[in-house]
Amino acid sequence: MTDFIDATATESVGGPDDTTQPYDFPMARQSSCPFAPPPEYAEMRASNPVAKAKLRWSGKPVWLVSKHEDAKRVLGDTTMSSNWKHPGYPLQVPAPDEIIQMIELPMVAMDPPAHRARRRLLTPELTMQRVQALRPRIQQIVDEHVDAMLAAGGPVDLVQALAFPVPALLFCELLGVPVEDSELFKRVTQTLVRSDVEQDEMMAAQQEMEVYLNQLIAAKESADADDVMHRIIVKNREGGGLDRGDIVNIAKAMLFGGYDTASNMIALGTLVLLEHPDQLAELAADPSLIPGAVEELLRYLSIADSSPARVTTQDVEVGGQLIRAGEGIIVLTGSASRDDEAFADADTFDIHRDARGHSAFGHGIHQCPGANVVRVELEVVFATLLRRIPGLRLAVPMESLSFKSGTLVHGVNGELPVTW
Repeated sequence: MTDFIDATATESVGGPDDTTQPYDFPMARQSSCPFAPPPEYAEMRASNPVAKAKLRWSGKPVWLVSKHEDAKRVLGDTTMSSNWKHPGYPLQVPAPDEIIQMIELPMVAMDPPAHRARRRLLTPELTMQRVQALRPRIQQIVDEHVDAMLAAGGPVDLVQALAFPVPALLFCELLGVPVEDSELFKRVTQTLVRSDVEQDEMMAAQQEMEVYLNQLIAAKESADADDVMHRIIVKNREGGGLDRGDIVNIAKAMLFGGYDTASNMIALGTLVLLEHPDQLAELAADPSLIPGAVEELLRYLSIADSSPARVTTQDVEVGGQLIRAGEGIIVLTGSASRDDEAFADADTFDIHRDARGHSAFGHGIHQCPGANVVRVELEVVFATLLRRIPGLRLAVPMESLSFKSGTLVHGVNGELPVTW
């Protein structure tokens, strides 16, 4: 979503005298293990931790940062820009520049002070204390869907039965979406996170969500309620200085920052646990291990692997490599979380490790504001599945499952049939 750079240009990332062959990005994940990142990541960490690459869709040059320490360095550097409209920004999905230059940037693509003004309204609403107060309602939503699973009897598709609807309904709760609108909300959000959707269908869903959220915020401006969006509207009225479009933008940040992540983590995280039955049994026997297991799942999967991207506004050195002003950087959180220097035996899933230093939610000023919501939601989902469906297992061979490719968020593509 930035200006195109001519793919035939002779000057590559690293300067005209650098003859190192760039990687093509993104790379394919390992076919033998759906949980593993592309094999090139380990190669980069070992010998070329700040590597040059070119984006497959545009041929645009970019730097790839693969080690944990360097990833934190980049994501914590406030001199680097997240602005999609900057000519050097490494946008990873095809989009005409004329469209990008016209759109209102989402929060994830804003720099201070615009980003700070919006985050200041949102962050206090998503503290761990606030989210823990939501735990009984999250539990109720999960229990209702597990009740339906048990009533239907196995096999059921865990994606449609649990992974899609639970995050959608929770965000209805946060946004104050009326119950009668929840089906529309779920339908549109499911379209927006599919990997097989056509561009016209995707744009129509985005437009439908934009219209709906505008109407929702307009209604809340003159109503009295006790939900996150209404409180944000009130705080903004008292001195925030943002217009309705800005508030809609905050709502979209909540939706897309937490819904897609949680939905994919529920499905893929359940699959990881089922593929590690000894550790699954430990969690069932001792539920106090579940919060740590959630952190390890977040680290091990790092499903939003290449989402954090930046463009430099001044010359900077990262991992011993000089990166010139105006060059793009993609932080590979999936690689950073598999860095043995940060996490011993990092390719091994281990619910007993201290995984809290992972960067699955990003880092710095753009760290996912909904991280606490996702954490608590995953804790409730996995604890409930273990307690209420102790015999949960795959209903099909692992080899028959399909996984997403070519998307910014990794996950199960299609169904995840389970039984008990």
